[in-house]
Amino acid sequence: MTGRRGGRPLVPAYLSTGGVARPSRSHLERLSVLTAAGPPAPAELPAAGLALLDVLAGGSLTVVEAAALLRLPVSAVRVLAADLIDRGLLLSRAPIPAADRFDPDLLKRVADGLRALKH
Repeated sequence: MTGRRGGRPLVPAYLSTGGVARPSRSHLERLSVLTAAGPPAPAELPAAGLALLDVLAGGSLTVVEAAALLRLPVSAVRVLAADLIDRGLLLSRAPIPAADRFDPDLLKRVADGLRALKH
């Protein structure tokens, strides 16, 4: 997982996933939040899976954040995360939905009210 000076990883991403190309869970998105579930990692876990658990030891991260820290493609981290979820080592939750659009008229009225209080 550590890179060379040129920036290319020593191990190709498809080898990090054991040659698996698609995650077993299709609901994992780029912004899905991953959290370590708590049980200790088994000894037979691949190095990339251990690295993902290590990155998540400090708290929760999105799939894309974990990919950036591991210097792996998002698709590879989705495969790794799905495998760890299947083993009960990770928990995932859907991305936080985007907030509803604000009402510009309401904001204008609040700003006018604050100006009126100031004077």
